[in-house]
Amino acid sequence: MSNIVDLTLTYTNEFNGFSKETARTIENDGWNASTLTFYSHCGTHMDAPIHFDVKNETIDQIPVSDFVGKAWVIDTNHIGAKGLITPEHIPDEVISQYVAGDSLIFKTGWSQYVNQPKYRDELPRISEALAHWCIGNKVKMIGVEPPSVADVNNIDEVTKIHKILLEGVVIIEGLTNLEKLSANCVELIALPLKIGGGDGAPARVIAIEKY
Repeated sequence: MSNIVDLTLTYTNEFNGFSKETARTIENDGWNASTLTFYSHCGTHMDAPIHFDVKNETIDQIPVSDFVGKAWVIDTNHIGAKGLITPEHIPDEVISQYVAGDSLIFKTGWSQYVNQPKYRDELPRISEALAHWCIGNKVKMIGVEPPSVADVNNIDEVTKIHKILLEGVVIIEGLTNLEKLSANCVELIALPLKIGGGDGAPARVIAIEKY
């Protein structure tokens, strides 16, 4: 048996960085269709190394094998606003079972603040030590609920953390529904839109719990 949980935010016209406009209607054209406009890093999305000029790899060039794998769900709800997530927050139980190529998802409850100023301005973030830990331990993907892994109002911090992680880790930002996961280990599937030359792209992200 398995439980499949959608970790993707829903895009609506109330969503920052996205718009949906009517392009065709049944009445006038015979079918319904829309024109969609996205900021490449809005909602649930993924970053490519070129986002911070770490290397020239764009979102369409990342191997699809990097988008699927075992992920450990780390409960960091206690971190709070502007808190730093460090390697010490990874439980010993996870450390003892972790193998190179596994992924990490950090549960902070932050998705409840989507489209509020707090969501962007007070986010809990990945520490420099944890970013280096992820690279050193060959983490495949890192997933977070806030819109960024670092303080977007601090250009030095946001640049430093992205530059470290994008040397070898696929970054997923803007996750939701993590409270619906009961297992601490899931199969993570994160599929970005295949945008040629893309610095990032919206993604549909799911977690599969197997019993």
